[in-house]
Amino acid sequence: MAINLNLELTDHCNIKCSMCSQSMRDEAHGVPMQFMEWSTWRAALRGLEDMEEDIHLCPHWLGEPTIHPQFDRFIEYAFAINHGNRLFREFKLHTNAVVFSAERAALLVRLANTPGLAADTFRFVHFSIDALTPKTYAVVKGADRGEQVNRNVLRFLQERQAMGARYPHVTLAFVVQPDNAHEAAAFVEHWRGILESMGREVALSWDWPSQDRDTIYLRRLNCGEQAASDALHARIVRALGIAPQGQTSLRGAESF
Repeated sequence: MAINLNLELTDHCNIKCSMCSQSMRDEAHGVPMQFMEWSTWRAALRGLEDMEEDIHLCPHWLGEPTIHPQFDRFIEYAFAINHGNRLFREFKLHTNAVVFSAERAALLVRLANTPGLAADTFRFVHFSIDALTPKTYAVVKGADRGEQVNRNVLRFLQERQAMGARYPHVTLAFVVQPDNAHEAAAFVEHWRGILESMGREVALSWDWPSQDRDTIYLRRLNCGEQAASDALHARIVRALGIAPQGQTSLRGAESF
């Protein structure tokens, strides 16, 4: 049995995605936003030592983890003390890639290949991109960071390739919605072309990715007009040939 554990480094975020509840309120959890203290992170990790279940660790929930002032230190420490996967069996990172330097990319690839850990410990980095062009990115994400994000994600992929690393895999996520649906096909073509040019196997998914490979994930939007959202998502992913025909709503048990 595995336990998915989210240790949220911060509930602050650096963009205002139109589809994210975090961007719609001043206090994500009903209390003032803050950053996790170093002592809390260390104590939380130590508390995993006697867990019998496999721990799948993620330093994210509502905020953007990479804007924590000590993000690199926190993550490097977690891997340094996880000898033989004694604390966590898997690690996954969710990020919008706005703050993602070359040094950070190299660090994460290096940590994914830490000696003494299972090869697939650092399973994936989930990049929330949601647009192809800067114009659409600004509309959907509430910030003019599209070119920066595309550059940062590409640089991470290039760093992984340069280091000859299999892990971490990437999930390139696109939440299908009225403001970006017209770019879905081009988004898939763009990123699939880049990944395949690097010799990577690429999966296309309309439900939460489960394959052990890089994935382009066309996710449905959860919103107040759910029936219309489901229909748009189904139409787009079927047009791309990556979902079954039939039901109006495409939602599996693992959808997120």
